[in-house]
Amino acid sequence: MNAFLKRTLILLSIIALGLFLYSVFVENIFSPRLSPKDTVEFKLNDLKLEVFYNRPYKKGREIFGALVPYNQVWRTGANEATTFETNQTLDVKGMPLTPGKYTLWTVPKDSAWTVIFNSKQYKWGVNAQMQPMWDPNYDVINVDVPVEKLANPVEQFTISFDNSTDNLFLTMAWDDVKIAVPLQ
Repeated sequence: MNAFLKRTLILLSIIALGLFLYSVFVENIFSPRLSPKDTVEFKLNDLKLEVFYNRPYKKGREIFGALVPYNQVWRTGANEATTFETNQTLDVKGMPLTPGKYTLWTVPKDSAWTVIFNSKQYKWGVNAQMQPMWDPNYDVINVDVPVEKLANPVEQFTISFDNSTDNLFLTMAWDDVKIAVPLQ
C-alpha cells in the first residue's frame, strides 16, 4: 500500500472517529428524545389518514395558559412541525380539505381551539427565537372546536383518530384538555 493511500485512510478514520464522538457526546444521539416522535394512521376502505408529531410530557408543569400560551399559534406538539396527510378530500366542519400533506397548527384558548391546516411544509416547528414558523398565507382551513375538560389528566400529548360512534374525529389531548375535530 502506498504512503498516500495510508495517509488518506488514516485521515478519513480520524474524521469518522471525530464525527462519531461529537454525535455521542455533544449531540447525544443515543439518548431517548424528550418528546418522542409518533405517527398515527387511520384506514377505512380507500381512505388513508396519517399524522406525524412529537409527544411532549406534562412532567408536573402547567400546560395551557403557561407552557403553551393561550391565544397564540402553537406548533401542536414539540420539535418538528406536526403534519396531517390525507389521500381523499375531507369535509372539515363544512370546508373541503383536498388530498395532500398539511402542517397542523393550533391556537389554544380556554373554551375553544382554532385548528389550522396549512399547505406549507416546515422543517421545524419553531425558529431560533422559539416563535412558530407558521406562515398564515398558506392556511387552507381554520376551524374552531370546543374544549372538553378531562377528569383525569393526560401525561403525554396525544393525537388520535376516533371513529367509535361512526363519526370520524381527529382528537388531541394533553393535561386536562381534549379537542375533537370532525372529519367526513
